[in-house]
Amino acid sequence: MSTESGRETGPDQTSTERIGFVQGVQAGLRSWRTVDIVVAAVIGVAVGVVFWLWNIVWSVTTPLFVAFPPGQAVVYGMWLISGVLGGLIIRKPGAALLTSIAAASVSAVLGTQWGMQVILDGALQGILPELVFLAFAYKRWNMGVAVLAAAVAGLSPALRDNIVYNVTWPLHYQLTYGVIVVISAALIAGVGARLLTTALARSGALAPFPSAKG
Repeated sequence: MSTESGRETGPDQTSTERIGFVQGVQAGLRSWRTVDIVVAAVIGVAVGVVFWLWNIVWSVTTPLFVAFPPGQAVVYGMWLISGVLGGLIIRKPGAALLTSIAAASVSAVLGTQWGMQVILDGALQGILPELVFLAFAYKRWNMGVAVLAAAVAGLSPALRDNIVYNVTWPLHYQLTYGVIVVISAALIAGVGARLLTTALARSGALAPFPSAKG
């Protein structure tokens, strides 16, 4: 038993908090509505089109980074915005994962130089921010949480790209690439998704969701 600010915390209280946490997540899963699914799909389609356009941006900008290939990772963050944005808008368990997979699937159908493999990437990049939102019991949606969720999502390509695509690079290139990817994710996907959510809330577009409050 420990005391903090005059309040005792024992095994019973800890157990109660854990039960409350699990029950809260379960309630969130059961609370999915048709509008939630539809909006997740709409976000996925819209962002998937952006992903497809970003594939072109990546190809066009590649020659600019011939001298230092890891530097191209500065634009990577856009590919990580779907899960964070879906989570911030819908605010229910599974939203980040669903929107990320949907966006990746649309990008794959439209055509990408990475083929259907982007769907696997979308799943990985949706699960990671989902875990961050879960850690906060789907109750905190501020800028800090958004940036953290995006940065954690960036860990997937930071590791996987070096194993799959950048295996011939020297170690310092791989490390630099990974760091830049995570920073780009935090800034573009994290800050960007939070600002976009706020803008949509102010426009009244998020009226059916708790995120309508900003």
